Amino acid sequence: MPAWNELLTEFEGLADDPSKVVWLDQRPVNALKAIATARNRNVIFYASAWLQKPGASAMLLQLTHEELNGFMSVMHGMDWSRGLTLLLHTPGGVTNAAETIVAYLRSKFTDIEVIVPTFAMSAGTMISLAADRIVMGRQSQLGPIDPQIPLGGRTVSARAIVDQFDLARTEILLNTTAAHLWAPVLQSAGPSLLQEAVNALGYGESMVAKWLEQYMFKSSTDAANLGAAAAKHFNDAATHKSHGRRIDRDEARRQQIVVDDLESDQSLQDAVLTAYHATTILFEKTLSAKVIFSDSGRRWVKNAG
Repeated sequence: MPAWNELLTEFEGLADDPSKVVWLDQRPVNALKAIATARNRNVIFYASAWLQKPGASAMLLQLTHEELNGFMSVMHGMDWSRGLTLLLHTPGGVTNAAETIVAYLRSKFTDIEVIVPTFAMSAGTMISLAADRIVMGRQSQLGPIDPQIPLGGRTVSARAIVDQFDLARTEILLNTTAAHLWAPVLQSAGPSLLQEAVNALGYGESMVAKWLEQYMFKSSTDAANLGAAAAKHFNDAATHKSHGRRIDRDEARRQQIVVDDLESDQSLQDAVLTAYHATTILFEKTLSAKVIFSDSGRRWVKNAG
């Protein structure tokens, strides 16, 4: 397996720009072809340049409804009976978009595995939890799924909003004079924000719990309870403390999530990390901000600028 710096040296060593364009276009896809051949499955790689282009707009780098067009494009002509291997590299994004993409993928494939080369956070974790199994390496991580709500030019956890209102209620009941201290805070937030936060928390958690029950835990006699418990853990911001917190494969397994080790198949690990590293070079050397590649060579690209 070539490491990132070896792939970069390979790329930089090409004689001319046309050769470099071909390399950037073909190197990730060739790795996906190797995965498809080895596993006899359709393969798709969805990746965002959020690490290479941190200054780009959040909506450009995050998962949005627009990606449905990309998945429809690269999946055209696939053999649905072969199952899907989906590589995911994303900071997350719109919960409703994750729901739409999962519904579309599940309408086509009865068996889906998600491979996480490094990061599949937030809405990316949601999609991963809709799979039949997840493949993770030592470096791979999922993240909490608690929804983030725009507030005052920044985003805050929906759980933090609910907890703040609960704290205000408790302190005011204990000492009514505390109402004067809390009034400016509560007025700026407004009661509708609390209800929106409660709705968002319940929506994401119940959706993921249902996916787990239907797919990953479908063979269990206690699928509904297992799904509910796992979804609650991933949605528990009070435990995780940060929306960007690392949830590794060991923690996922403690929630009964079906996780295979990427290192258990050396050829698979080589191909997955080659696809990942080659795509990061693509992000660094071009305007590409989001890509969806398939092993058939179909591609959807969203550029910055």
